This record gives sequence, C-alpha cells and structure tokens, in this order.
Amino acid sequence: MSELDAAREALADTDLHEGVHRARKSVRRVRASLALAGGILGPGAAMLDRELRGLNEGLSTLRDAHALVETLDRLRARRVSAETKALLDRAREAAVAARDACTTDALRSDPGLIVRRALLDVLRAALPALAWERATSAGLRMAVADADERTRRARERAQHSGKDTDWHRWRRRARRASQQRRAMDAVGLRVVAAPKAFDKRTTERLGEAQDLSLLRDHCGRESPFSLDDRKALRRYSADALERLRSRIAVAPG
Repeated sequence: MSELDAAREALADTDLHEGVHRARKSVRRVRASLALAGGILGPGAAMLDRELRGLNEGLSTLRDAHALVETLDRLRARRVSAETKALLDRAREAAVAARDACTTDALRSDPGLIVRRALLDVLRAALPALAWERATSAGLRMAVADADERTRRARERAQHSGKDTDWHRWRRRARRASQQRRAMDAVGLRVVAAPKAFDKRTTERLGEAQDLSLLRDHCGRESPFSLDDRKALRRYSADALERLRSRIAVAPG
C-alpha cells in the first residue's frame, strides 16, 4: 500500500512532470507485485491490475511528452557536430512546445489530477481485501525464478533478432523482474542472487539506446517536429541506435 500512497502523493507534486514520473513508477511496482503472486489472490487482483494499467496508460501521454524533452537534453549534451547540435536544439524547442500543450490539455480535463488521485484512494482501499494469505514464500520465490528465466530468454532473443519488439519486451521483462525482487526485499523474503548484471558501460549504452529509440518513435505522423527535421532526426536516431545495439548484442552477461 505504501507504493500507492507514494503514487498519490506524487500526483500532487507541484512539479507535475516529475510527479507523474514517480507515480507511474510506483504503480508499475504494485502491478509487478500483483503479477508475482499470480492468480492466487482471487478475482479482485485482475480488476485492480486493469485499473492500475489504465491509470498508467492515461498518464503516459504526459510522461512521454516530458521524457522527449529530457532525452533531447541528454543528446544535446553529447559531443556532436554543429549541424546535429542545431538539429537537436530545434527539436527541443518543438518538444517543449508540445509538452506545454499536452500539460494544458491534461489539466483542463483533470485539474490537479484530482480524479486520478481519487482513483488511487479507491484502489488502495481495495488492495488489503485480496487473498494475500494464499501467497507462500516458496511460491513467490518460484515466481521470481520464472521472471529471471523469462528475462534471460527475452534478452537472448533481442540480441539475436535485433527487432524493436524484442528489445522492448526484454526491457519490460527486466524492469518487472527487478521490481519483483524489490517487492520480495520489502517483505523480508530472501531470494537467490540476481543473474549477472551488465557491466557499467553496457548499462550506459542501454540507457543511450532507450533515448534514441524514444526519439525515433517521435518522428512519425504525430511528430512535433517539422517534416525536414523529422526525417533528419529519424536518420540520426536510427543509425546511432543500430550501432549501439550491435555493441550491446556482443556484450557479456
């Protein structure tokens, strides 16, 4: 319940975009815990998960708009040519304008995100009613091991196929497995050591790849960028992403 409390508090943050980011992270952690327990919590668990997923999806437009600005800030801080720097500067200006418009729309329909915060209150009240007594230590540890195995398979598939869908699946599964280990630690249940992590450089490259993927995804029809900049940004992000993924694919771990 503490994660839902944290999510509600985050949505009241005066820094809207930072609050939304923290709230979505907390909600993902609750969903990971529900998934860890599986179907043994009773039919209410599926309902809660659907509502939490819907809440996060409803906040995704706000988060994506701000994440794009953050991504461009990181890319602009790198050593790039003067031409690329000018391109990224124009892109950031357009992204900020799009983020501001998105924020205005969101607050017009739900001032102060009061409706979302009220929904979290309802979901928090329902959470203790689930059949948590059915969750055994052995079952939870087995679920963590299964999550580790799914993550391992997803990683191998992504490294070999290079497909966007496989890379996204790997990232989602790795994140959920990490969240489930966090949940186990929170209740004092020891689990086997996590699989060998990437070295620091590979971890950094994964973050860079995520930035480039996000930028490329914003170069479609609904892009905030001009047509010419959209094409240039798509080339820039796609070429850099291909190079990074090639390096990650041969990384040990």
